[in-house]
Amino acid sequence: MQYRRLGKTGLKVSEISLGSWLTYGKSVEDNIAEKTIHKAYELGINFFDSANVYERGEGERVMAQALKAYDRTSYIITTKAFWPMGEGPNDRGLSRKHVIEQVNNSLKRMNLDYVDIFYCHRYDPETPVEETLRAIDDLVSQGKILYAGVSEWSAAQIEEAVGVADKYLLDRIVVNQPQYNMFQRYIENEVIPVSEKYGIGQVVFSPLAQGVLTGKYSGGKVPSNSRAANNSINTFISGMLNEDVLKKVDQLEGVAKEIGISLPELALAWVLRQPNVASALIGASKPEQVEMNVKAAGITLSSDVQEKIEAILS
Repeated sequence: MQYRRLGKTGLKVSEISLGSWLTYGKSVEDNIAEKTIHKAYELGINFFDSANVYERGEGERVMAQALKAYDRTSYIITTKAFWPMGEGPNDRGLSRKHVIEQVNNSLKRMNLDYVDIFYCHRYDPETPVEETLRAIDDLVSQGKILYAGVSEWSAAQIEEAVGVADKYLLDRIVVNQPQYNMFQRYIENEVIPVSEKYGIGQVVFSPLAQGVLTGKYSGGKVPSNSRAANNSINTFISGMLNEDVLKKVDQLEGVAKEIGISLPELALAWVLRQPNVASALIGASKPEQVEMNVKAAGITLSSDVQEKIEAILS
């Protein structure tokens, strides 16, 4: 495993990280989830991602319980808040009330004294950024959060957060968690340049495009045990299961074979070619998937290979 600094912080995170969205506490039995998390740790992954909204806390609980086997100082664990956690008007968003209550609830579920990173899970247009950052700053002062981040914020929203933090001497955000893969590249135009300007690193989710870049949907087939076959989540994938995308996936698999690696390794190495990307966040429902994906750590794609990839994607 290789490790990178998270933005300009001193925190070192594994190039491949493990998340719990759509898996732990839901579609994966707890004992299999525990084995998968243990395998990730054994292979050098030190970065584990969750959120309060993942199965209303079950994702957090399962992940934290599995990590109890290891020294707390040896791993990095995250949580988030924004999406509804109840029916009340204050059970969502980034108000001071919701942020502080949700962090405390997450710590109770995970039986932890602190989380390494807390993310604002989306931008909240109904709450002043100053209010949110002051709440986070207080939680940092209390030792309940070590670093602050955001997820899927635009370049303008990131710049706003940095400006507010600097004006009021509040703790700055140091990480953004956006979607990024060969077929979703919007962060390249504005988000990455702004993030580099302010020392903010990217921890990207869906680097394998929800499994499309594993090649499992080759020929338009949908395996019965795949995410695309799950009615509750296949809306994330269905838009990419078209002839044009699948043709490109087949061509990308050819490039991977030419250089002696798997398609997932190629896709993950491509994401990690970006110096502003600190880690590629994978989802895994069994240990073998982690074993396959961690092989991408440390792979450097030559300029010729990158040009071939760009020609396919264009």
